[in-house]
Amino acid sequence: MAVDKLDLEITTPERRVIAETVDEVVLPGTQGYLGVLPGHAPLLTGLNAGEVAYRVGGKERYIAVSTGFAEILGNRVSILADTAERAEEIDLERARRSLDRAQKELAAHDDVLAAQARLMRALARIQVRERIG
Repeated sequence: MAVDKLDLEITTPERRVIAETVDEVVLPGTQGYLGVLPGHAPLLTGLNAGEVAYRVGGKERYIAVSTGFAEILGNRVSILADTAERAEEIDLERARRSLDRAQKELAAHDDVLAAQARLMRALARIQVRERIG
C-alpha cells in the first residue's frame, strides 16, 4: 500500500463486503460523520446507520451500513457493521417499504428505539441506492 492511500475493509458477521485500497473514507460515527485521510490519528468509534463514502481515483462509491464499529489504525480503516450493502445490491422498493413501516411504527409509538434504528437503516439504503440511479 502506498503511504498516501488507505486500506479499507468492511465486514459483517456474514461476509466481507469490501477490501480495497482507497484515497479517503467518510463514515457515520456515533458523534457524526467522520472523514478519514491517510495519516489519520488512531481511533475506535461506534457506527450509526448511514452511508460510508469512499473515493478511488476520482470516483466515489457508497455502502449503506447499520450499527457497528470502525477502527482507524495507521492507514487502515476496518469497519465491522451489523449489515452493509453496496449500492447495486440494494432493492430500492424494498428499502422504501421498510422506511414506510418504520415511519408508521414511530407514529404509533411502538418500540420507538427499534423503529428509529430501522428508519435510519432504510434511509441510508435509499440514499446509497439512489446515488447510482
